[in-house]
Amino acid sequence: MTTRLYQSLLSGRIDRIAIMVSGLCVAHCFATAVLLALLASAGGFLGDPLFHEAGLGIAILLGAIALGHGAIRHGYMMPAAIGSLGLGVMAGALTMDHGAQESLYTLMGVGILALGHDLNHRAGR
Repeated sequence: MTTRLYQSLLSGRIDRIAIMVSGLCVAHCFATAVLLALLASAGGFLGDPLFHEAGLGIAILLGAIALGHGAIRHGYMMPAAIGSLGLGVMAGALTMDHGAQESLYTLMGVGILALGHDLNHRAGR
């Protein structure tokens, strides 16, 4: 063994690293089990239409405040128009039956809304 490795072994540095890695492994395993249990029990709540309606209401409120304020501040309406289109697509997705099509339209609406917020942010610089 080299002298440096031997000194590391004697000082206990490798043992401390091994203990830290073992502790991280335990934390990872525990956190994974807890997260999976929480997601399984929250599945019914997260799939509830009321949850989606409340989320859309919050998105509309925050979108109106942020996009409207940006349009007033920098004078460009395009970010607000694009963001509003995204909110409309999200609202339209609520009228669909739960499934792949509803998820696809919701994700498209969220993406369009995020684009509107990004354009709003860039216009305000």
